[in-house]
Amino acid sequence: MTGPPSDGFASPLARELAPEALERLLRYVVIDTQADPSSDSQPSTAKQLELSRMLADELRAIGARDVDLDRHGYVFATVPATTTRTVPAFGLLAHVDTSPDATGAGVRPQVVRYDGGDVVLPGDPSQVLRPDDMTELREHRGHDIVTTDGTTLLGADDKAGVAEIMTAAAYLLRHPEIEHGDVRIAFTVDEEIGRGVRHFDIERFGAIAAYTVDGSSAGEIEAETFHACGIEVVIHGHVVHPGLAKGRMVNAVKLAAALVDALPKDSMSPETAEGRDGFLHPMLVEGSAQRCTITMIARDFERPKLDDYVEHLRGLARALEEREPRARVTVDVTEQYRNMWDYLRDAPEVVARAEEAIRRAGLEPRRASARGGTDGALLSARGLPTPNIFTGGHAYHSVREWICVHDMGAAAATLVHLARVWAEDAP
Repeated sequence: MTGPPSDGFASPLARELAPEALERLLRYVVIDTQADPSSDSQPSTAKQLELSRMLADELRAIGARDVDLDRHGYVFATVPATTTRTVPAFGLLAHVDTSPDATGAGVRPQVVRYDGGDVVLPGDPSQVLRPDDMTELREHRGHDIVTTDGTTLLGADDKAGVAEIMTAAAYLLRHPEIEHGDVRIAFTVDEEIGRGVRHFDIERFGAIAAYTVDGSSAGEIEAETFHACGIEVVIHGHVVHPGLAKGRMVNAVKLAAALVDALPKDSMSPETAEGRDGFLHPMLVEGSAQRCTITMIARDFERPKLDDYVEHLRGLARALEEREPRARVTVDVTEQYRNMWDYLRDAPEVVARAEEAIRRAGLEPRRASARGGTDGALLSARGLPTPNIFTGGHAYHSVREWICVHDMGAAAATLVHLARVWAEDAP
């Protein structure tokens, strides 16, 4: 077996596909597609449709079939089968929207040859990529990486996945000698605000399994996510004129501060969690002395532990009411998604095929647990097994987001090999 190329690419195919994947990424990231959680429409922002329309046009131009941009902003297409054998269709998905955590407008991407040390981002020199903070950087000496100027998101989450799927689709369409079944493609909207597949029609999609291309480090496949719930704590106080408040006022803002302060300091929080640790995370406090709301999320890989976090919070709420009986505290919990391993364990071949494709792309596959959610978690729960494949991106949701061009080539190569593996495994 021929080893990897000496220039650091995982395989010859990865080297071949990397330039196209990069070119597509650089075009896509300059389009502002930030999602808006305060909007009730889908897509939540009309600007997401600019990229969706571009992708639909590009899919038609490369020869994809069944291309459609529907009223919800989803783009669908098919890379048609090249074999007369019966091969089940599988799908590839990525999302066009970017996170609300930092601006996605005015993105100025740069390609940097990383030779070690710190990378100072030119638009804001206080933003620095440091290998001491980002250990993954140490693995990419001599590679090209893409960053922003430090004032915006890059948007590799998940425009890298979009670029890699488009690159793989174009390659398959240029090479009809590669035997494969139908490959269904979908680009979704609003994934970053938890609505990515709210209106996704699985039956129309027509695949028996799928893969989101929305992961991180090269070689990783994620077949497990958190169990997740959203929590809204509402504290009702009592307001009177502050000049006449002695013995009468119940300040909901102060009670909210006390509840947040009572959360564990050394555990059960994102600041202290890693690996398989879960957390209980206050994200937003807003309101007045009369009524104050704390918006929180809870996450864990084990459902009983997630339930323990919620019960711990309910206990803090009860203690607050006991301390101040005139206040009223409500805790409302909404399930957001479940650990997709609960569903993927019944479809081991879906994960195994991705692992084989990763090997053929020149990497050693590694199973990882996603410390977050994906469209795949929701689709898996609805009956479409959908693990998550790496893109090569890092530091998502941050102005220090970056991605390795070598790894983008490896991701696109993995998707090409995945089409082959599905055809080979067909009876």
